[in-house]
Amino acid sequence: MPASPIRLSVGVRRGQVIADLSPCPCHATVGRPCSILFAQLQRSAHEAGEPGMRAQATNGDLSLRAIAGSHVVLLALDATTKARQGLLGFAIKRTDIAEDQSYWLSGTKLFREVVPEPRPGQKYSTLEHPIQSFLWSDYTAKPGRRYGFLIRPVYGTPKNLRYGNDIEIEVTTESEDSGKHAVYFNRGAIASQAFAEKFGNRGPADPDDSQDRTTQWLSRGLLEAALDFIADTRPGESLRVAAYEFSYPPVLKALAAAHEREVDVAIVHEAGQESVKGERRDTEATRANAAAIKAAGLPKAILLPRTRRNDIPHNKFILRLSDDPARIALWTGSTNFTASGFLGQSNVGHLVRDEALAARYLAYWEKLADDTEWKPLRQWVGAENAAPQGELPPGTITPLFSPRPDDSLLAWYADRIRAARQTVMFTAAFGVNATLAQAFTEDVDFLRYILLEKPLDTKAEKLLGNDPDLQIANGAALGKMTLRAKVPGWKLDRWFLEEGHYRYEGNVFYIHTKILLIDPLSDDPLVISGSANFSTNSLVNNDENMLLIRGDTRVADIYMTEFDRIFRHFYFRNVANQLALKGSEGTQAIFLDPTDGWVGENFEPARMKSKRRKLFFPQSPN
Repeated sequence: MPASPIRLSVGVRRGQVIADLSPCPCHATVGRPCSILFAQLQRSAHEAGEPGMRAQATNGDLSLRAIAGSHVVLLALDATTKARQGLLGFAIKRTDIAEDQSYWLSGTKLFREVVPEPRPGQKYSTLEHPIQSFLWSDYTAKPGRRYGFLIRPVYGTPKNLRYGNDIEIEVTTESEDSGKHAVYFNRGAIASQAFAEKFGNRGPADPDDSQDRTTQWLSRGLLEAALDFIADTRPGESLRVAAYEFSYPPVLKALAAAHEREVDVAIVHEAGQESVKGERRDTEATRANAAAIKAAGLPKAILLPRTRRNDIPHNKFILRLSDDPARIALWTGSTNFTASGFLGQSNVGHLVRDEALAARYLAYWEKLADDTEWKPLRQWVGAENAAPQGELPPGTITPLFSPRPDDSLLAWYADRIRAARQTVMFTAAFGVNATLAQAFTEDVDFLRYILLEKPLDTKAEKLLGNDPDLQIANGAALGKMTLRAKVPGWKLDRWFLEEGHYRYEGNVFYIHTKILLIDPLSDDPLVISGSANFSTNSLVNNDENMLLIRGDTRVADIYMTEFDRIFRHFYFRNVANQLALKGSEGTQAIFLDPTDGWVGENFEPARMKSKRRKLFFPQSPN
């Protein structure tokens, strides 16, 4: 039997006040919990000594750090030299304290010495087939829940295991809605073993049915939050919409219902044309929007076609206006109002309750509603929404709008990358702009991460591909070169379920978030998120909006844990596919090391996994 655990649990919320409850600005509907009250109770519980959203523990041999997002709990481990000797991995026991459920977790990697011919998709208890990593995440957590984790080091041999001293920790996941900010990420990992196992790689029978089981699994609360935001708007209040792709029936029907209950609804939407072989034609989005608007029965009086733009009107925000300042709110993010936006590619919806911020968005929206031409709109943005100079003031939310007079913001973004001291996490759907790429080439002694829709082109690969401190991943299915074509030489079908994407039409299938995180684990993180793709075109030619959020550690924790979830999901697939291309059977993708040989790279200073561990344990002597 393992020795009794030595336990230390310290919650860290870093002095952040979450909400003022008089009056409650959430106005929860009957039968639904007040999200702000819930967040305040979380804060009160923490001050009373309950576990927080960040926690740490040690037992002399192991150190453990937990960071909770809303749907993810990230666990990072460190170990002394003595504890690493003969270490085969870690068994993990998870306890859902609210439901009083406790069980040992399972995984897909196993000892070949014990199970030489595993079945595809089979899972094995970590008590017998431990996790060989010093970083692990629970992706099944629920928002606003207390969880306990027991980590048990495993020693011996695959057929004769023995166990070391346990270490335990408790942590509370973030509520998605704190009152000031509400952040919702969809699943964003369709091509996965979980999707293959649960749904056989088949999409929803009716993607327009928000109650469909598959729809709800893929949405993971993102669609529900958007529909709730619209449904919560009261008669006499206003909704101001700016939409590029505006064709998802549940959203259009929700707006039609709001109009019918005497909400003042006005919708700016893409209705422009493009040149195709010398002819002017409606864009694909224009055609899809027109058909969906007609089917939903939205009255012409509330529609404001956007036609006089230079490129695409790429916004996806909804502004709620009210005589009650506490009811004023902004819904924004990367999510187009389409089925693929909510259910397919990775996306975020970000709700902010801030009267001053809403006023700035309203002024911008009114310019869009007037169908302002490109040049005068650029001039207005330049005068009313100047680019920041130097660092942002601490504790602020800064909006950025496009089209802008120039692309100087790229240099400002690059300077933020250069100013990072711990890590950078960046998503790019269509590649890395040259100005930002240059900032990433500058040598640092910590890890930075880039997550892409597609592999880097040849020029960018030469520039960025040789830095071991720059970790790059792109969207991919296990064993697939493209959405349909298998990787030549792929031999892992015997161990893994076939993965696939249920959607084969469109431009973006995996990564659609537009995120730049600067030192998200620090006490002063910078979160940049919105609709724009960090490109010259998005700054100068498109209608776009972005939020720059400095110093909000709760928002940073949610974004960081979700970025890490998606990055590691695709990084594994990239590595496995590359091994197959090189002729490897890829046994390391499924079989565990029967010795402690896997440990070394986690503690060799120049290695990626060692630097990743030091990100969470910067003061570690190991």
